[in-house]
Amino acid sequence: MVSAVQQRTSSRVSDIAFCGLSIALMAVGAWVTVPLGPVPFTLQTFVIMLAVLVLTPKQSIIAVVGYVLLGAIGVPVFAGMSGGVGSIMGATGGFIWGFILGAVVAAVVRTAFAKTSLATAGGKGALAINIVTVLLFLLVVYTCGVAQLSVVASLTIPEALAVGVVPFLVTETAKTVAAVVIASAVNLALGKEE
Repeated sequence: MVSAVQQRTSSRVSDIAFCGLSIALMAVGAWVTVPLGPVPFTLQTFVIMLAVLVLTPKQSIIAVVGYVLLGAIGVPVFAGMSGGVGSIMGATGGFIWGFILGAVVAAVVRTAFAKTSLATAGGKGALAINIVTVLLFLLVVYTCGVAQLSVVASLTIPEALAVGVVPFLVTETAKTVAAVVIASAVNLALGKEE
């Protein structure tokens, strides 16, 4: 029989392992640049969306906060192998710290939905929850990103949207669909969705 202490220790070890692996994948996703069209994109948001959907709400917040903090202290985990406070305070820094707020909102949404009949509706219910979660996550991230881009680069909100959002709409949509589909498959394989 496994004692309560052993179960808590095993749970903490699992939390640390999942969070650490997620942080590493977020960094690798940020480093992968796909040159598609005039504006290349990274897989950073894809990996973060996947973490938000697969990890527990607590684990996803810890992983995203850990990732942003590592970058803030200078570890080159952000896009272009950059890091440091300058990355957070620069024109695109709002997107980075927006990941934290987005993960918190996603955790709240997932926790709230867990208490509804939609969560027990099977695969379609879980899919709907994942879609809503990711869309709200992206809304928060892009709101923070556009706000900081507007202030730092002295752009109007429409100009900031044109520079910081519009060029990425197609790729973000593709990454969102891929994250939802892959997260649903992973959660089903892990027995989290039926």
